[in-house]
Amino acid sequence: MSIVQTPPPIKTLADLIQRLGGIPLDRIRFHPAPGTATERDVVEVERREERLCELVDGVLVEKTMGYRESVLAMSIGRMLGNFVAPRKLGLVSGEAGMSRIFPGLIRIPDVAFVSWGRVPGGVLPRDPIPDLVPDLAVEVLSRGNTEPEMERKRSEYFSAGVRLVWMVDPEARTVAVYKGPDQVQTLTESEVLDGGDVLPGFRLAVRDIFAG
Repeated sequence: MSIVQTPPPIKTLADLIQRLGGIPLDRIRFHPAPGTATERDVVEVERREERLCELVDGVLVEKTMGYRESVLAMSIGRMLGNFVAPRKLGLVSGEAGMSRIFPGLIRIPDVAFVSWGRVPGGVLPRDPIPDLVPDLAVEVLSRGNTEPEMERKRSEYFSAGVRLVWMVDPEARTVAVYKGPDQVQTLTESEVLDGGDVLPGFRLAVRDIFAG
């Protein structure tokens, strides 16, 4: 497992925005002040405002997802769950499934699969932000996402031990399959998505993800 290097200090607002991948300003929470946010703040914002935030470099970054993206994520999660549950392979979480992938770094994949071998004690966690690194992370791209943001997220996923990442693009109607930060195959609607070494036997026609 590789280690995420400590980035240079943030001196200006421009530095902060660049560090976060050039995301829109309205996704960066100002309270608590950037650089001072903690996991407790993540939980409190979700409880008080029903808003999901990732914790990145001490900054609360609001998760961006519209209705269409939510429907697609739910569809993928349902299909994964229908494969995983009867085989007792692990857990499938949805768009509110927070994961502490490194100390102080909270990510929320739109869909994630974690095998039982990665679940401490083989028991469903009760902590709202468990120490769980998924085997598979699925991100459904929204208009508020940027390529540098997603590139950073992919790098963090694989550094933490994620084995497979799917990037679902509703506009292009494609799925980019990453087996490493820069090892990618982009599938179109005429092709079939499979679970690879993570979920052997799982197959899903890309067109079925976008059906309707």
